[in-house]
Amino acid sequence: MIAFLGQGRMGVPMARRLVEAGHKVTTWRRGSGVTAAEAVDGAELVITMLSDPAAVREVLTAALPGLRPGATVVEMSTIGPEAVRELRALLPETVALVDAPVLGSVGPAADGTLVVLAGGELSGCREVLSVFGTVRETGPLGSGAAMKIAVMSAIVPAQVLVAETLAYGAAHGVERDTLIDVLAGTPVGQVAERLRTPPAETRYALGLAAKDLELAAWEGASMATAARRRLQDARAAGLGDRDVTAVAEFVGDRADDRAGEAVARRAVPLNLSTIPATNGAYSHAVRVGDMLYVSGQAAFDDQGDVVGPGSLRTQAEHIFAVTTRILADQGATWQDVAFIRTYLTGMDDILELRDVRDQYVTGTPPASTTVEVSKLFKPGLVMEMDLIVALPRGSAG
Repeated sequence: MIAFLGQGRMGVPMARRLVEAGHKVTTWRRGSGVTAAEAVDGAELVITMLSDPAAVREVLTAALPGLRPGATVVEMSTIGPEAVRELRALLPETVALVDAPVLGSVGPAADGTLVVLAGGELSGCREVLSVFGTVRETGPLGSGAAMKIAVMSAIVPAQVLVAETLAYGAAHGVERDTLIDVLAGTPVGQVAERLRTPPAETRYALGLAAKDLELAAWEGASMATAARRRLQDARAAGLGDRDVTAVAEFVGDRADDRAGEAVARRAVPLNLSTIPATNGAYSHAVRVGDMLYVSGQAAFDDQGDVVGPGSLRTQAEHIFAVTTRILADQGATWQDVAFIRTYLTGMDDILELRDVRDQYVTGTPPASTTVEVSKLFKPGLVMEMDLIVALPRGSAG
């Protein structure tokens, strides 16, 4: 049996390919009413296709009680080699791990024409991976993840470069289709053709492209850094769920640096689709320039019910996991947190909060305040936490 964790744009067609190939597949997504541990129970192969490293870590941590000895976890998200090493340390030694991110978007996922970049020992999953397309064995564990980030470090900046080229042409009276025709005969021709008629549906989300370049950050990567800043600004302007080709629209609307600076200064509400929705009266976070203000986070599931009523440890684990995803969406980590404020309905179990916090907040701690309150806004809640974050240089444009 195969457990497929993640039913987003890529996960749905990939799981369908497995079913059509005759495999018995159990699928899981957030809000399904089934826990990750229940979904993987008895599975010989567990495939993850999720949004970012924080989501993969959270879901696999939740799945640990259900993982059977001898199972193989195939991590197919784009999370980078460092995150793969962390997963190897997280999983029991009796569970094998393969990293196998893919090249290709929704169409190839449905057609079975993806390129699978697989690192690690594939003997237990090579045949299954071939259902998705061509399997390229890249070497030891982590090499597939590294290969994917290396490739995206070229592809995504090229997309931004062509978008800026089109904006320059428009500013100087160059006809758009004629410019694309000329570019078609150059090494960036394929990228330019994608911008001639941008897809109506999202194939590769702009927000995910920004995340991929955040994972690719390294000293000296000047082109990738500049492209990342463009994409982060576009994401903050509300284009994160659009196809990455929408960056051309964004760049075209901001033809000079002063307009881009105005975008960076204004307050931009941020609401992530990967965490429970707000009630409409507030946003998950608001970014202003290089500062991020995270609203008070409480432990709610996708149905709006309290997670672990009365349990400080359970609610702390949930809140820190959700907050990690908010930080990751803006290219930040817990090292960038300047201030934490925590509200507790009782101090008796504060050491449990410290145990959870120490898993995330390492090194020099941020400024913090912990306050005891008589009650929080919904029965069963015992903790709420808000943050102020100094975003890394370059992440806020």
